[in-house]
Amino acid sequence: MDRTKTLLRFSALFALIGAFIGSHMAGSGGYSLQPLHAHILVVGWLSLFAFAVFYRLFDIPRRSKLAAVQVWTAIIGSITLPTGMYWERMINEGPLAVFALIYYIVGGTVLVVSFILFFIMTFVFSERIGEKVN
Repeated sequence: MDRTKTLLRFSALFALIGAFIGSHMAGSGGYSLQPLHAHILVVGWLSLFAFAVFYRLFDIPRRSKLAAVQVWTAIIGSITLPTGMYWERMINEGPLAVFALIYYIVGGTVLVVSFILFFIMTFVFSERIGEKVN
């Protein structure tokens, strides 16, 4: 798996979705989706893009299981957090409301795990991270 390309493509998808939601809100004059819009852009577009740049700039081993788990938890969390947020706001009663809340919490937790793994990677691969000396 090409981590940079995968993260960059998901980042671009989130940018497109975020732009669409922003355009819809501006056109309709209704801004109820602002929290969703913000999370899609910050968590999906910017965070995944930053991770893509990290993997492009620094020589993290391709076979690193830590890096693979970090990438996939970032992608899964970036999908499940905003969708869970949307469902939790839209579904107010019954068993589906409980499912939406749990899905939202799990999505956020998966995303936090990704950031924790990224933090750990900055120490595990510290000899590979740094400014290039000419």
